Amino acid sequence: MEQVINTAKMLKTLQTLSLNRSQNAIFSLGAQKRWQTNVATSEIREDADWLEAKPFEQIPRVNMLSLVMKTALPGGKYKNMDLMDMFEGLRQDHGDIFLMPGVMGAPTFVMTSNPNDFEIVFRNEGIWPHRPGSDSIRYHRDEKRKDFYQGVSGLIPSQGKAWGDFRSIVNPVLMQPKNVRLYYKKMSQVNREFVERIKELRDPETLEAPDDFINTLNRWTLESVSVVALDKQLGLLKDSKKNVEALRLFEYLEEFFVVAADLEMKPSPWRYITTPKLKRVIAALDGIQEVTLSYIEEAIERLDKEAKQGILRPESEQSVLEKLLKMDKKVATIMAMDMLMAGVDTTSSTFTALLFCLTENPEKQEKLREEVMKVLPKKDSEFTEASMKNTPYLRACIKESMRVRPLIFGNGRALTKDSILSGYKVPAGTLISILALNSYTKNEYFPQASEFLPERWLRSPKDSESQCPANSLKSTHPFVFLPFGFGPRMCVGKRIVDMEMELGLARIIRNFKVEFNYSTENAFKSALIKLPNIPLKFKFTDLPN
Repeated sequence: MEQVINTAKMLKTLQTLSLNRSQNAIFSLGAQKRWQTNVATSEIREDADWLEAKPFEQIPRVNMLSLVMKTALPGGKYKNMDLMDMFEGLRQDHGDIFLMPGVMGAPTFVMTSNPNDFEIVFRNEGIWPHRPGSDSIRYHRDEKRKDFYQGVSGLIPSQGKAWGDFRSIVNPVLMQPKNVRLYYKKMSQVNREFVERIKELRDPETLEAPDDFINTLNRWTLESVSVVALDKQLGLLKDSKKNVEALRLFEYLEEFFVVAADLEMKPSPWRYITTPKLKRVIAALDGIQEVTLSYIEEAIERLDKEAKQGILRPESEQSVLEKLLKMDKKVATIMAMDMLMAGVDTTSSTFTALLFCLTENPEKQEKLREEVMKVLPKKDSEFTEASMKNTPYLRACIKESMRVRPLIFGNGRALTKDSILSGYKVPAGTLISILALNSYTKNEYFPQASEFLPERWLRSPKDSESQCPANSLKSTHPFVFLPFGFGPRMCVGKRIVDMEMELGLARIIRNFKVEFNYSTENAFKSALIKLPNIPLKFKFTDLPN
């Protein structure tokens, strides 16, 4: 009982503090209200739909004192619960739309699991979409290390015009298909080394990868993003002992994803006081900055040396860093850092989920192999842009795995105009959390939703002109499944990730029959993204050439 009383007192104190924002708070309720004032339109809705909608105040709301006790106290319903399970529990308790009041300096959110709401939110995000979250990164870059970042915080934490200016510089380099396809050959070389590394490290008798195979996956993803971002292979797959810095980066990244999730998604006073977990996040972000910056500075030094020697390379051999350096050195540096930071665990986890789906559905793996054999008739056949256009089932397998085993559980936006969500009036400026996971498993949106069916993403020839799937398995709502986001703020690395996943999977499936002979229960743990939670002892059996 004493614990309950103390928790209630702490919550009341922190709610009072939010009225008088401390210097450590980086996104208080007051800041949210200022955002609402800035984006609110002068237009007053008086249409029939608006007048008939239920008042905002009637949206079901989470009792935050109860939530704090359920998450913080021994025996609490959500104590030590996986984050995705916690949000699903809240949805079951409160319905498909509910309000999560902000406490301890955190902003208030309307949480929705209704795909019809997703469309309304994305259609009303404006030219500079405001994506809430990433507060710990913003605090690190705008406050703790502001001397280095100098107001250029990168795409992840930036908002408004600062985000728009940054994105306008990097979009032509990262979002145009012709620019991404320039890296086919270099990424193909990384995948050859990936295959050879698997052969070296697997058990010679069982043909199974070791318990720490996630480290090899991380090496593969870091090598892949490095050849694009820096035009440099780090040698991580050829020499398992090489580059201790990379191993440090992997540790810092996992630490950040795990601990930052607690700071940003559970009640925490970190915005007012320096908590132990805040110290851990700052240390992890400092480490990520140190390692990624060392790679970038080495690349810049190499480029400067080449320039002095009069070496001019064709565009096809220029890295993202080199292209961006011509426009803005600070933007180039921060973007390269973010690519190295965001391109490791995210892709490793997505690829792991994909392998699980294919090992659990061997008939789909064999169907995929038949398609891949036409593109890679021999194990050492080279990828070409033309041949990779003929791999619709490959892309369908990747897409379906993202539905069955998603990487993230939602997205966030702020409304730029008054909107009606699930029948309720929601004013401009309100922060919306889009929780899509529940929809992924509903037959209402995905026929036979519990099954891994890449066929649902294939198009029939008669429907090729309209670019819409023409089969009974297709998704029934265009906004229910958006793994890379939507609109101006969709993932800037989408095309690179697509290429990395497609080339990597094709090379693995051409060389090996892949199996997993263990339980996949609790295969992932939830952090800011899903991370592998069990030994990845995949069995890789050689195929004939």
